[in-house]
Amino acid sequence: MIVRDLELDLDAFEGPFDLLLTLVLREELEPAEVDVAEIVLSFCARLEEQGRLDLDACGEFLVLVAALLELKARGLFPEEELELSELEPEEAAEELARRLADYRRMKEAAAWLRERLDDESSRYFRLGPAPLAPQVERRLASQDPERLGAALRLLATEPPSVSLGHMALRFPPVSLFLERFRALLRRRRLFDFDSEVGGFSRVEAAVAFLAVLELRKAGEVSLEQASSFASIRVTRAGVEQKEQEWIARSA
Repeated sequence: MIVRDLELDLDAFEGPFDLLLTLVLREELEPAEVDVAEIVLSFCARLEEQGRLDLDACGEFLVLVAALLELKARGLFPEEELELSELEPEEAAEELARRLADYRRMKEAAAWLRERLDDESSRYFRLGPAPLAPQVERRLASQDPERLGAALRLLATEPPSVSLGHMALRFPPVSLFLERFRALLRRRRLFDFDSEVGGFSRVEAAVAFLAVLELRKAGEVSLEQASSFASIRVTRAGVEQKEQEWIARSA
C-alpha cells in the first residue's frame, strides 16, 4: 500500500494524499482548512479493505500526518511558535512537559465533570412548592352585615366638589394705582416706590410697578435708581427740569 496515493475526498481538497501535502508545502492550501480526522478515517478504511495490517504504510502515514498536524498547529498559533523558537532545547523540553501536565489536568477535570453530569442528570430543581406541603387555609373573621352596608353606602356617596378658588390670582386694576400715584404726586413732588408698596402682595406690587411704567411712558414722572436692586425714586415730571434751570440761573 502506497500512502502517498491515498485518495481523499475532503471539503477543501479532493485527490491523492501526495498532492495535498504538495499544496500545503507550497502554501497554496491553508493547513487550517485541512480536516486531518477525515484523512485518518480514510486511511483506516483503506487498511480495512486490504484485510491485513501494513506496518510500513502505517509508519509512513504516521510521519506524514504528524508533519501535517505540526504545520496546522503552527498556522493556528503563529505567535506561540515564535516564542518557542527562541527557547533553548532544555527550556523547550520543560515548556512541553508543563503543557502536557496542564493538558492532563484539563482532561481529568473534563472526565470528572462528565461523571458529575451523568450522576446528576436525573435530578431536577423544584421550582414550586412540594405537593405534600400543608395547605394554609385562610379564614375570614365573622362580619357584621350592618357595618358592611354602611361602608358600601359611604363609598357610593358622591364626593364633594373641590374648590380651586383659592388658587386663582386676583389682579387689581392698573387704573387704581394710577390714580393713587397721581394723587400722591399732587401732594409731593417725589416718593420712594419701595416704601409705597411695602405692605402689598407680590401681585399688587407687580401691578403697581406697571402703573409707574405707564406714568413714565406718558411723561408724567421720571424714574431714578442709584444701583441695581436699589430703591426706585419716582419724581413728578417738570420738577427736575425746573431745579436744573434754577441752578443754571443762580450760577
